[in-house]
Amino acid sequence: MKALLFPGQGSQSVGMCRDFYDKFDSVKKLFQNADDILKIRLSNLILKGPADKLKLTENTQPAILLVSYSIFTIMNKEYGFNLENCKFFAGHSLGEYSALVCSGSLKFDDALKLVKTRGKAMQDSVPVGKGGMLAVLGSGILEVEKNIEEIKKSNNLICEIANDNAEGQVIVSGELEIVDKLKDFLKTKKIKSILLPVSAPFHSSMMKKAETIMFEKIMSTNFVTPKVEIISNVTAKPNKDKETLKKLLVEQICSRVRWRESILNMKKNGINEFIEIGPGKVLSGMIKRIIKDVNIKNINTTEDAKKL
Repeated sequence: MKALLFPGQGSQSVGMCRDFYDKFDSVKKLFQNADDILKIRLSNLILKGPADKLKLTENTQPAILLVSYSIFTIMNKEYGFNLENCKFFAGHSLGEYSALVCSGSLKFDDALKLVKTRGKAMQDSVPVGKGGMLAVLGSGILEVEKNIEEIKKSNNLICEIANDNAEGQVIVSGELEIVDKLKDFLKTKKIKSILLPVSAPFHSSMMKKAETIMFEKIMSTNFVTPKVEIISNVTAKPNKDKETLKKLLVEQICSRVRWRESILNMKKNGINEFIEIGPGKVLSGMIKRIIKDVNIKNINTTEDAKKL
């Protein structure tokens, strides 16, 4: 059985989706539609850059959604990809919106507006320089949790696990002061960590302001029952109830992304092939760190789509 996966922020690159854009008028129309809806030249940013403007959260999020959905529609319409072959759809953080759109639960136009708002709300939730994120490498989730507890004994500041991505790849979010102290503490234990080039502490309780904004926006948006079960980032479990999916999207803003658990749960439920749709191969790399005996495919180009 197959599962379709959709990437999140960090997978973007200038020129992504160029192959599909050049070959299919329907993709050009989607790009133009996105420009019209958002009233910005998003298509130009995607195809030509500059990279520093594309990586701004409020631009990155709609850009990745647009690219993932464009590739999915071509797979579906031009190459006859059958949804009935898929048991689950899952997306990493932002990618959950792509999963909902491609499963028929959420209209593309509505999702585009939501992720544009989401990106800006997340960016604006915390003043620049107050929050940060740290990638902890080579440690399991339990070890990272213990180290956070240790560092918080002398610091009453926010420091939380944001992403449980894979074995040996855990992301921590929080106030920059304590995140820096955690990095120094891990160094004394010979644990490698890297400060991430982000301007906000995503997937932490510091995103409460963004959660409040997105609650109003998501709850007033129409969702329908998806054609395929969606694996929630918040629970790592499948769901098809449209009202529950809306609530989980709201909770996702401040909650841990349980990606490792999601992949393991899909494997337990019979998935032996994962197909990553969208820019980059970030998710495929994570899967290789989580489980070994599965097939992994990426759809970045029309040639990839033909092979599939």
